[in-house]
Amino acid sequence: MARDTTDETPLSGTEELATYLAQGSKPQSAWRIGTEHEKFPFYTEDNSPVPYDGPRGIRAILEGMQSKLGWEPIIDEGNIIGLVEPTGQGAISLEPGGQFELSGAPLSTIHQTCRETNAHLAQVREIAEPLGIRFLGLGGSPKWTLAETPRMPKSRYNIMSNYMPKVGKDGLNMMYRTCTIQVNLDFASETDMRRKMQVSVKLQSIATALFAMSPFTEGKPNGLLSWRSNIWRDTDNNRSGVLPFIFNENFGFADYVEWALDVPMYFVLRHGRYHDCTHVTFRQFMNGALKDTIPDATPNMGDWTNHLSTLFPEVRLKRFLEMRGADGGPWRRICALPAFWVGILYDAEALDAAEALTRDWTYPEVQALRDEVPAKGLRATLRNRSVHDISRDVLAISRLGLKNRALLNSEGFDETHYLASLEEVVARGTTSAEQMLSQYNTVWGGSVEPAFLEYAY
Repeated sequence: MARDTTDETPLSGTEELATYLAQGSKPQSAWRIGTEHEKFPFYTEDNSPVPYDGPRGIRAILEGMQSKLGWEPIIDEGNIIGLVEPTGQGAISLEPGGQFELSGAPLSTIHQTCRETNAHLAQVREIAEPLGIRFLGLGGSPKWTLAETPRMPKSRYNIMSNYMPKVGKDGLNMMYRTCTIQVNLDFASETDMRRKMQVSVKLQSIATALFAMSPFTEGKPNGLLSWRSNIWRDTDNNRSGVLPFIFNENFGFADYVEWALDVPMYFVLRHGRYHDCTHVTFRQFMNGALKDTIPDATPNMGDWTNHLSTLFPEVRLKRFLEMRGADGGPWRRICALPAFWVGILYDAEALDAAEALTRDWTYPEVQALRDEVPAKGLRATLRNRSVHDISRDVLAISRLGLKNRALLNSEGFDETHYLASLEEVVARGTTSAEQMLSQYNTVWGGSVEPAFLEYAY
């Protein structure tokens, strides 16, 4: 997230929290696609991480991007920590370990998403390459220890870094050593939100397997195909994972609000200062728990929207839905992730088919699959069917949805060709992580260094 929200509209009760989410409902003609991707900056001379400061640091990249794009800088205690397009159509931000993130504009087609990604990568290369910096597109940092990984001067990350070790063993690894690709998608109503949320939660592990690209840690195989996904199993289980109440027949906005209210907060932002609030839940905050510890302690809508951004379930609900299951990856994967989900969720026939496929999948089954996929990938099973087999069905549904959308680019191609890299995974029968492990054991000579050439932007 590029910038935390400031909205001083006071909150008087929990009902308006659900109303806030419901106000995200849009007619299908207004549905958009917002794609985010993260990548690791590194120095090309030795594949070492890039610190924030210095003439060849991340600050220099951001300042160069600001000069080139004319975007508004985001400043935190005197440090530039991101850029935002003046009309709000996209932003560049920093993750805790320096991962460089593009939060794309809300767009109408996957063609536009790919053009946006291409333009961003060309722009950032123009600034970074003269500094001897490139970017690595993988789901996990393959080489650097946590101690070697730089830390960005962003106030909310200081609060999170202090809190994470108290609630799980892998929170700092999540923050500093992982990258993802995400897509944000719209809904038409509470009913439409429910259907899309239930389908996408059930299928999120299928995406995790198809996008698995984090098999190395600190220069060696880590025994997993998606280390990034496995990390989320012990990061902060109060705010992450598969949420069981989503499987309820009448799940709605109010149910998500009730869950979010009882999740501990990270911070409250007042007058540009972040106040550590990890000792209270949002419900306690609304009941006056902070009235004697922070200025202007009346909860406001900005506090609520910021709190929603600190929740990390497999699918996150704001005024849109965020798909959170995929590892970071090369350029084609940045286009494939939104194509995969748009095909399933933005076409009525495809959504019906996906709902039929997953309708009777239970929470325990989905949770068991989610626990198995990081290590087994396509070999994980649900009801004696492999993820490999299920992936064929799911990709066929996605392809159907994209074909039905019939949105052509200037060369006359529809959006289905963006699924090609995922269809290759299914045709091959092995994840990209397994391909990387094979290279590591053969042509890479037991070294992860070649990854910085093969998967660099």
